Amino acid sequence: MHWHLTEDVDGFLTRTGDFLRSRPALHTSQLTRLEKLRTDEEKGTLFGHLEQEGEVTAIFYRRPSQRLIVTAISAEQADALAEQLSELDHPLCGVTAEDDTAAAFAEAWHRRTGAAAVPGVRVRLHRLGTLIPPDPMPEGHAVDGRDHAEVVRWCDEFAAAVGQAPVADERAWAASNFAGKDFTFWATETPVAMAGSTPMLAGMVRVDPVYTPDRFRGRGYAGAVTVAVSRAALAAGATDVMLYTDPANVTSNALYRRIGYIPIAGFSGYDFA
Repeated sequence: MHWHLTEDVDGFLTRTGDFLRSRPALHTSQLTRLEKLRTDEEKGTLFGHLEQEGEVTAIFYRRPSQRLIVTAISAEQADALAEQLSELDHPLCGVTAEDDTAAAFAEAWHRRTGAAAVPGVRVRLHRLGTLIPPDPMPEGHAVDGRDHAEVVRWCDEFAAAVGQAPVADERAWAASNFAGKDFTFWATETPVAMAGSTPMLAGMVRVDPVYTPDRFRGRGYAGAVTVAVSRAALAAGATDVMLYTDPANVTSNALYRRIGYIPIAGFSGYDFA
């Protein structure tokens, strides 16, 4: 139950890369975030992995002032991790993981430190099965998002709509989750919807974000642009095409299921008071 800790991202990825790539669908966020940390190292980030009989079975990382991100572990393993981190006096502002893991760690952290766990974000992870384009398709066509200024404007509008920090400033953009992604617009006479996609890692591409401004909603544009990005990922050789949804958004969940996305896991976040 001893977790191996390090701040060396390259050594960490050398040891844990095979484990992460063994389940690219469930490890979609870890693969993309750790790749970004590999190329743009953030000082103070703590990494850890758990081994059993010489094989990596779980990993975590914690960026400064960010929630702990941990792969699926048992309640016993969560307790061991909480004990080890609390003894090292590593402050944690929260945890994000698959539902059972997040709840187990939040309970263990409270037991070890007394910090109350406040439920936060919840998301549902989907994997593309058979792609089913809308019938009929809405008017318009897919356009590559090659105009950086336009992409930044749309992402900044999306960030405002979902309560994220603005990204219009280039420094904020470079540090955001939008940087490094490819973007596609669905356009009629003007762009009406946007979808991003992560670079392919271990055969996995994640569609993120998908955004339609209020004035263009209800016309099928989100489904059309998601299909366009998903089809491009498959054509590029992706074996796992993923996306997250808000479980409370009945409309978007129904849309993605209609075009072929199947829910495979739920993830929860807790903030520690």
